[in-house]
Amino acid sequence: MYIILWLCNLIGLEKLKPQGYQMNISYTLSQLPQIAKQIINDSSNKMLLFYGEMGVGKTTLIKEIVKQLEVDDVVSSPTFSLVNEYLSPKGDIIYHFDFYRIKDEVEALDIGIEEYFERNHWCLIEWPENIKNLLPLNAVEIHITLNDDKSRSIKIVEHGTQNHKLETEQP
Repeated sequence: MYIILWLCNLIGLEKLKPQGYQMNISYTLSQLPQIAKQIINDSSNKMLLFYGEMGVGKTTLIKEIVKQLEVDDVVSSPTFSLVNEYLSPKGDIIYHFDFYRIKDEVEALDIGIEEYFERNHWCLIEWPENIKNLLPLNAVEIHITLNDDKSRSIKIVEHGTQNHKLETEQP
């Protein structure tokens, strides 16, 4: 299975990953740069949803992903602003969302969340469960848990390439 996925990535057919594809990895903080690179390289989509309890390391992982995308800015969680925008030297735009404090999905619609999603830039979303009805079906889920030995376990789930909007707009 991994050879097939590697070949698909090599020849640009990463979207051929089977629907429901999952990867499980345990890592320590010293391995964070490698984990971030792997997420960037292996994700079939730029829409990444970060799930996990408060303090598990969602923001820390997002900071490393942004760093691996060569952004030099100070990266912080947009807890009160809902979204921070970063620009890499290569011209990549990265949006970092934090929906922890959102009380209603209408708040996300008020900031134009659908427009952000349609731009095909990196969207790194903390607390996506608070806007679950607005998320594209093809987003990559990243579930982080803290282990007893202070390492983390990460489960990456890819749901295929269908997009919720495309599905609902077709006759």
